[in-house]
Amino acid sequence: MQSQDQDRPVRGREPADLLRALDQMVSDVESLAAGHRPFAELFDRNGLPPLWRREASFATLVRFVLEQQVSLASANAAFQRLEDRLSGVTPEGVLGSTDAEMKTDGFSRQKTEYVRGIAALIVSGEFDPADLPNDQGVVRERLLEIRGVGPWTASCYLLFVCGDRDTWPTGDRALHLSIATNLHLAEVPNRERADRIAAEWAPWRSTAARMLWHDYLGGPSYVATSGAGFIGGTGKVPL
Repeated sequence: MQSQDQDRPVRGREPADLLRALDQMVSDVESLAAGHRPFAELFDRNGLPPLWRREASFATLVRFVLEQQVSLASANAAFQRLEDRLSGVTPEGVLGSTDAEMKTDGFSRQKTEYVRGIAALIVSGEFDPADLPNDQGVVRERLLEIRGVGPWTASCYLLFVCGDRDTWPTGDRALHLSIATNLHLAEVPNRERADRIAAEWAPWRSTAARMLWHDYLGGPSYVATSGAGFIGGTGKVPL
């Protein structure tokens, strides 16, 4: 039986952190495959999904805000323009940017307001994305208090940054499409139905999401690309 420390979500992207997180993911994949035929088939077809990780930073939150309700390619292009102009995505750089500059980078007025609001919270010391409590429920509540951070963004932060093992990114269109394909559904499920289906995969919903995303991206043919959004290549552990 695993100890409580072994079961606790692993944060960080150092090699030792990633290896511990990989061990957890392997265990979760095995549990999903043993209890749910679609995941047994996914594992047989694709093997382990990548261990996508993101750093606990303002830049990560900016990425997640950009990726809300747009394509990853569009979000990544805007992020890269911002990063190139500022020589690094920082709260101070965003707060010092004009509306015109942010628009040229590819930010809508609303998303400009969102990332400026997050930047202001960090600069004032009211929020530190790298210093969040270990209680995942508290982290989610704290994130959802921030204007512009919705359930999907909070879930992605918990999954990709905090290493939570039972987070489901509600409303993710790619996951809905992958569910329809792998569960052989007649229609793509809406948010409510997808959430009900995913509830059956607790307490391994984070790994379920990784396996479904991986399959959606092509499984073994998927090639990680550095800087390619929330499922970019950083943090993949070579096997």
